[in-house]
Amino acid sequence: MSTPFDEVIARIASFGYHNHRLEEHSDLVSTGIFADLVNHCAVLRADVEGGVVKEWLNVRAPGARERKIDLFIGEPQAELGKPNIERLRVCVENKSVITAHRNRDARFDDLNETMQVVHGVKQEAVIVATILVGVARDVLNIPDQVKKLYKGKLTGFKKSVLPRLSSGDRSLWKQFAWAISHNKGNDAARTVAKFRMLPTRPPGHTHVQGYDYVLIVPVHIDNVNPPRVAFDNDLGIDVEFDYAQMIESICKAYTARWHL
Repeated sequence: MSTPFDEVIARIASFGYHNHRLEEHSDLVSTGIFADLVNHCAVLRADVEGGVVKEWLNVRAPGARERKIDLFIGEPQAELGKPNIERLRVCVENKSVITAHRNRDARFDDLNETMQVVHGVKQEAVIVATILVGVARDVLNIPDQVKKLYKGKLTGFKKSVLPRLSSGDRSLWKQFAWAISHNKGNDAARTVAKFRMLPTRPPGHTHVQGYDYVLIVPVHIDNVNPPRVAFDNDLGIDVEFDYAQMIESICKAYTARWHL
C-alpha cells in the first residue's frame, strides 16, 4: 500500500529541499495515517462518521513542557468540539533524524517523554511513533548554511540555487562544499538501533508504559539528488509491509479497547 511518506517526499521535491526546522512533514504524515485508518478500520470509521471521535493535529498535552501530540484521535469535549485530553484514544508522534544523527538522542528522549505523558493521561490510548531516518552519507545543509549567503537577497537564492536543488545537479556539492553535513557509514544503523530501544508493550497490556507500535522509515534526502523513500535499504526494513502492519495493529488495538 502507498504510505504518507510518499507525500512527504513529493512535498520536499516540489519545495526543493528539506527544512528540518519545519514540522510540515509531521502534519502530512498525521493526515495520511488518519485517512488510512478511516479507510482500513471499519470500527474507527463508524466512530468518526458517527461523531464519537474526531482528529486533531498538534494538540497540547499536559505536563510542565506542554508537549504537543502530533495526531490526536479521541472524543471531543461536550458542545465545545475541542479535544478532550482525558478521552484520547489514539496518539501518533512523528519525528525525523535526517542530517545530524547526533540528534537521535534528543529525539529519542522526546518520544520517551511523550509516551510517559500520554500513558499518564490515558493508559488505554493507542500510542504510536513514526521516525524518518536519513540514510544519505552527505547532506547539503540548505536552511542553516546555504541560505545564510542570501540573507536579504532571497531573490538570488530562488533564481540561482533553488531550481537546482533535488534535481541531481552535482555541481552543488563543489559550489557549497563547506555546507555539507557528513554522516558516518554506520550512523543510520545506529539511529535505528537507538529507536528500537523505545519501550513497547504487548497487546492488551495497557498498564505497561510503552508504545503500541514504532515505525521506522529510511529515507534518502540530501537536497542535491531527488529525494526518495529508501525502500531498498541495508537496514532490514520493509517500509510498505511495516506500514500496513502498523495500520492493522492500531485498528486491532482500537477495536479491543473500545468495542469489545
